[in-house]
Amino acid sequence: MTLLIDLFNGLPDIARIMLMLSVVAASGLALGQIKVRGVGLGIGGVLFAGIAAGHVAKALGLTFDHHVLHFMREFGLILFVYTIGVQVGPGFFAALKRSGLTLNLLAASLVGLGVLVAVAIHEIGGVPLPAVLGIFSGAVTNTPSLGAAQEMLREVGASAAEINTPSLGYAVAYPFGIVGILITMGLIRVVFRIDPAVEAEAFERRRRAQVETLETLDVAVRNRSAMGLPLRDMALFGDQGVMISRLLREGRLQVPHPDTCLRAGDVVHLVGPRVKLEAKKRLRGEAAEVTLTTKGTDMRWDRLVVTSEHVLGKAIGQLDLADAYDVVVSRVNRAGVELVPSPALHLQFGDILTAIGKPSDLQRVAALMGNSARRLQQVEFVPVFIGILLGVLLGSIPFYIPGMPAPLKLGLAGGPLVAAILLARIGHIGPLVWFMPPAANMALREIGIVLFLAVVGLMSGDRFVETLVHGDGLMWIGCGVLVTLIPLLVVGVIARAFARQNYLTICGLLSGSMTDPPALAFANAMSASEAPALAYATVYPMVMFLRILAPQLIVLFLW
Repeated sequence: MTLLIDLFNGLPDIARIMLMLSVVAASGLALGQIKVRGVGLGIGGVLFAGIAAGHVAKALGLTFDHHVLHFMREFGLILFVYTIGVQVGPGFFAALKRSGLTLNLLAASLVGLGVLVAVAIHEIGGVPLPAVLGIFSGAVTNTPSLGAAQEMLREVGASAAEINTPSLGYAVAYPFGIVGILITMGLIRVVFRIDPAVEAEAFERRRRAQVETLETLDVAVRNRSAMGLPLRDMALFGDQGVMISRLLREGRLQVPHPDTCLRAGDVVHLVGPRVKLEAKKRLRGEAAEVTLTTKGTDMRWDRLVVTSEHVLGKAIGQLDLADAYDVVVSRVNRAGVELVPSPALHLQFGDILTAIGKPSDLQRVAALMGNSARRLQQVEFVPVFIGILLGVLLGSIPFYIPGMPAPLKLGLAGGPLVAAILLARIGHIGPLVWFMPPAANMALREIGIVLFLAVVGLMSGDRFVETLVHGDGLMWIGCGVLVTLIPLLVVGVIARAFARQNYLTICGLLSGSMTDPPALAFANAMSASEAPALAYATVYPMVMFLRILAPQLIVLFLW
């Protein structure tokens, strides 16, 4: 054994760390797949494998370069939050408008409850304030909160021992901070008898219901007031939510143009929401007895993918496809949502256009749009690293608040998340496209969270058992359980029973309120729905601010 330990310690620093992290990751992921009655640790298994490895490493005298470990931990966290931001960015602001106020009120309530429990532990339980600050930070899995607490203790003149005490409280409370979220998710699921698959379907139905479903209607022109007018003057080119995609005249199917004037006997094929289609029918004529189809004609329809940088950001009206190419776009599919192609709609990378025209004309439009399925599967790494660069810079900007001894920052967890959300929403800047194939996004996200958890476990494992066995470790763990569970259970039940929130949204709310990426990864594993990630991103910025502010206020009022 001594020989093996000497051989291990004789390896280069990077080799020792990569060897240990690989063992922790492989064993932790395997542990997470073990389920008891359908419930398992999931990605959280990596944390506990890391704690065990850290304890064994200390017992055997294995050494690691902590600077390298810190880098691996922060890099993993950056990868995780950045890819989350890229995923939820396109739908983030719409989700913020729909449910942002409710979710942020619930998240703020959760933070406030945690502060009240921590204060009660100090005032009623007699636990020293430095320990309470560490327990509070660890129980809510928020490292910036720990840093803010220690900085405030320095400002008020605390001793070196008192400044270091929060780190021990953090170490013993952190593991249950993660487990507590998983327990809460499980309890809510059991108590309310929830099926995550059903909740995912309900979330998607609700999201689709908030976007008008596009239908089609063939209308025979009968109204004389509609005859002789160009189509552009009749709001049939998407500007009022209805698009004309085909025109049957004298038995011949053709592409309608903005300058085309309707005649008696024409039949038009309209695309739009049902209510608007019925309104257009009443104004123009009546439902046609024939169905306008491209079968048996010299026209066809095709789906074209926008991948060319030359059309990104351009409005459909600017391209003038009907006059320039004799092709009309009947609908645009963006991230699974169908949109009417209004002239003002700006094209984004990955948009899928349903186009109608002659085969040769469709080929020309396909070349214009790019239509490269291969590009959709490629990762553009230049935008990725530019996004991370901007995120790190954003997270480093200090926000000074009067009366606070230290500035607030979004940090390496908040900065890349916010930057990714904004860049993904913008879509592109010149040739730089902030689009990532789902498979690549998932792979980078999993690598990031595994690295983060493995290092956190490895670095806390050497102190965990010692703090647990000696001194007040067990009592501190019990206090951490209260700080973790009470706010989570109260807010989780309120969100489900009274606010009627979707279960997957609640999981994202709880994860974001605890600023806990592993919990989000666990929630994401339940379903392919974006609901957890959207809720997480919705509450994260405000919660991060409150988590940093809370320990500073506790010290100011109780020291």
